[in-house]
Amino acid sequence: MPPFGKKSSISIDHPSLEYLSHRGPHRVAAGNLADAGMPGLVFAPTSGRGLPAVALSHGWLQPARRYSDTMRFLASWGFVVVAPDTERGPIPSHGAMAMDLTAALDLVATGKLGNGRVRVDPQKLGVIGHSIGGGAAVLAAAARSGIGAVVTVTAAATHPSAVEAAARVRVPGLHLIGADDDMAEGDGSSIAAAWAGEAQLRTVKGASHLGLAEGSHWSSTLTGSGNEKRIQHLVRLLATAFLLRHLTDGEQLADELKGKVRGTTLEDLDEVRAE
Repeated sequence: MPPFGKKSSISIDHPSLEYLSHRGPHRVAAGNLADAGMPGLVFAPTSGRGLPAVALSHGWLQPARRYSDTMRFLASWGFVVVAPDTERGPIPSHGAMAMDLTAALDLVATGKLGNGRVRVDPQKLGVIGHSIGGGAAVLAAAARSGIGAVVTVTAAATHPSAVEAAARVRVPGLHLIGADDDMAEGDGSSIAAAWAGEAQLRTVKGASHLGLAEGSHWSSTLTGSGNEKRIQHLVRLLATAFLLRHLTDGEQLADELKGKVRGTTLEDLDEVRAE
């Protein structure tokens, strides 16, 4: 049974959370951002006009390839997804990561993908970030007008401060924190509490800091976390639903996104702010 709390009508054009438990209807093509002058990956439907685009920012030390299945899942639901493969060293520039996110969005929003068969609507742009990439996504949304939704996953503190930047972000934000995250404990909650716009904070049960990163990588030995498939499935479900809700006409998802979702706890932001 998929991890949702309430059933609703299922349709390919207006999916419910139940439907989003599976890959979407679009065939997906993969490419390399290096062809446009930036190291990174791009996944997109093989055709479509007026599509939403999302830029994904990786976690500390993580290559963009560790998010390929997440990117492919989003693309199957109609998103053009780009992931810069920059700032992967032990002391990355968080500000540069944020700028790379907006630059990657600009590349796909103004360019022609798939020999012109894929076009992005520049009014439908979002960002998603994991670990320090979550903080970078907040910095990008604070600095760049036109970003319409933000998703952070086990977000970590950044310099400049993502918490301070959150107070300037007025678009909707979904913040997912890990119940077993002992690397960025409290950072995602602080970002959500400071958020100027509509915000939701969910604790994902059993999630460690790098659980969203796929496959194997030497950093898993260093951090003691990584490649949690159940967590990846749940994050993809929630992120896709949230981005469809706020970047497209996904109003049918509004009630479900406010309700119980199995495997998560919806936190009371008023209580978080009072702590």
